[in-house]
Amino acid sequence: MKTAVKYDLDVLREEARYLVRKGSVKRNEPIYALCKFIPGRDWVCVELELEKNEFLLRDPIIDLLANETWSED
Repeated sequence: MKTAVKYDLDVLREEARYLVRKGSVKRNEPIYALCKFIPGRDWVCVELELEKNEFLLRDPIIDLLANETWSED
């Protein structure tokens, strides 16, 4: 039985936030940098979701993160 992982925009944002917090990627890197952390077979779905939401792979990750909340001001 195959299970497909659905990559909607919220899932992508959470994954990007996690990777930024972990230090694996930087906010100013292009969204394409996330492909190292998403299985190749799923990357096509990611690209389609990004395109549907008018993101380009060259856009910085910070654009994808949108509204971040800070615990300390």
